[in-house]
Amino acid sequence: MTPRALIAEDEPILAATLARTLGQCWPELQIVASVPNGLAAVEQALALRPDILFLDIRMPGQSGLEAAEELAERWDGPAPFPHVVFVTAFDDYAVQAFEQAAADYVLKPVSAARLGKTVARLRGLMNERGGGRTEQGAALGQLLGQLQALLPQAPAPAPQERLSTIRAAVGNVVRMIPVEEVVFFQALDKYVNVATPDGEALIRVPLKDLLAQLDEKRFLQISRGTVVNLDCVQSAARDDLGKVMLALRGRPEKPRVSPVYAHHFRQM
Repeated sequence: MTPRALIAEDEPILAATLARTLGQCWPELQIVASVPNGLAAVEQALALRPDILFLDIRMPGQSGLEAAEELAERWDGPAPFPHVVFVTAFDDYAVQAFEQAAADYVLKPVSAARLGKTVARLRGLMNERGGGRTEQGAALGQLLGQLQALLPQAPAPAPQERLSTIRAAVGNVVRMIPVEEVVFFQALDKYVNVATPDGEALIRVPLKDLLAQLDEKRFLQISRGTVVNLDCVQSAARDDLGKVMLALRGRPEKPRVSPVYAHHFRQM
């Protein structure tokens, strides 16, 4: 089968250079889309199901790492998860860290010689077709976790007092919900849903701000939009797609765990 790839790069000249150099190194490779940001990369990858993703690390709106994480959460169906190649302008020190993380990468400006090595590796991986969906997801989760540590971090927020009670709206009524009774928090459009064994309520606080006020020993983020109370986790099991799903005490939902966070449940 003809290999298919998607390029996500916000600089048009660099995207065109990468596509042209790939054409020289791998003439049979078909570029099915070239998009300028991570959001478009996610939507096009889900629609087109390419074999390979070339993702720029830094893009406006959504980074390459964030796009890979979202794809890992949303990918389903028979097609295996794409091989991911990160495009980076990091210096030599950071490149060494990439290699230690077992990531494939292309350093800007694109070098035909270096890209040739990447192409050779990709050819080998696609010919082997080894490793099931579970192994691919676990590897991607470990990779993203390691790569997140390479990015410049925002200054740590000032310590905040731990929440003991959640003030949440249920219709026209404001409920006072003890934090220990919350089974999970889930980000919605402009709100966060607070789920307890007795029902649900809404708060208008960004999930990342809420997470900073929760006890990290009790509450764990399991995906970009969900935080669970570990005291309410009954079990963790893999579904038919190899993704970890949780059974929660007092709730019927079985939320999926992103590959980035799946390592927290390996011993369950």
